[in-house]
Amino acid sequence: MKLGKTLAISCISMLSLSIWTQQVSAASAFDPSSEWMLGDWNGERTALKQKGYDFSIGYTGEMATVLDSKDTSRHGTEYAGQVALGTHFDLNKILGWQDTEAQITLTHRDGHDIKNKAAALEGQLSSTQEVYGRGQTTRLTDLWIKKKFFDQALDIKVGRFGESEDFNPAACDFQNLALCGDQMGNWNAGDQIHNWPVSQWAARVKYNVTPEVFAQVGVYEYNPENLKRSKGFNLSTDGSKGAVIPVEVVWQPKSGLINGLAGEYRAGYYYSTADANEINSTNKDHGQGGWLSFIQQLTAVNGDTSRGLKVVGQATFFDEATSRVKNTQSLAFAYKGLVDTRPKDELAIGFSRINLNDDAYLGKDVDSEYNSEIYYGIEATNWLTVRPNVQYVRHVGALKDGNNAWVGGIKFQTVF
Repeated sequence: MKLGKTLAISCISMLSLSIWTQQVSAASAFDPSSEWMLGDWNGERTALKQKGYDFSIGYTGEMATVLDSKDTSRHGTEYAGQVALGTHFDLNKILGWQDTEAQITLTHRDGHDIKNKAAALEGQLSSTQEVYGRGQTTRLTDLWIKKKFFDQALDIKVGRFGESEDFNPAACDFQNLALCGDQMGNWNAGDQIHNWPVSQWAARVKYNVTPEVFAQVGVYEYNPENLKRSKGFNLSTDGSKGAVIPVEVVWQPKSGLINGLAGEYRAGYYYSTADANEINSTNKDHGQGGWLSFIQQLTAVNGDTSRGLKVVGQATFFDEATSRVKNTQSLAFAYKGLVDTRPKDELAIGFSRINLNDDAYLGKDVDSEYNSEIYYGIEATNWLTVRPNVQYVRHVGALKDGNNAWVGGIKFQTVF
């Protein structure tokens, strides 16, 4: 019933937008070649972008259903979604401030996660619907300004934003959380690292050492108040417990290690000044951890690097004194443009492992939780992508006797 209500609201909203858009710009609305479902607003959208105002309206929806499981026949189906409204400001065009830009983003999440409803996934560490989480509420996700200095070698960003926007950012095409985005904020460090869509007061300084290498350091407020559903627009520092300080070195070779194709390689470390007893009452140690990640294009199709095979990998490490998760690893392969008639469609498969601290669950036989997914991404139009997927979760909750489950899903992303 709740799923039907959510889908009905989504359909009514899209229909209302459709009627409004047809009145504004009938020729371009729903044009499959347009980058926006709502079209170019009779040219006004492009005109505003040329003046420095770039508007974005996006929606992500994810449905999941348990297809089969080892220990239970009680399955279920749930739906979760997110709306993101953003405006990017080119302050050079607007105010004449050279190499300066700003961003405001609002997000709203609703729906349910199937792991909270289906017995087959009870206790799952990951999630088969990554868009769920961090509170089903409306949030101020971005409010920042960024300026470059010294011929754009130095880049300084201040305001409210999440760590994963700059440190170890990763694509989120998979529906399973363990294969989506930066993994540092998803597990135990998520108590300290508040990633999308949660924001906090922060500053990030980046320096380009060479055209292919840069280093960066950040300071992010650790404030548990920001996680509350009622604090989506919290701008106060009341409740701050300290700061999370990440550092990272990034190499972005234009001619990579394989077949002369581009890639990206990252290595980072974070340290929290907050006492761990603010997160885990057993001690006063400070949380810390690190990550390694890479994206490497492996092949191209007739010289077209937008098509072909790429590989993506991440590994994270946490100190066992403050974390119930020891480490995680993920590896994914994606091939875009398998056939010439569908050059933007993508077939992808990914595997991940979440390894728990042996002391995390006293009295239980702890192993690792394994999440895998395969999807086919259909580029229906330039503004709509649909990714039907199948997921397999082994040892739910990282318990050796934990359940195993097959999950079917559909993820779609729309740019209005």
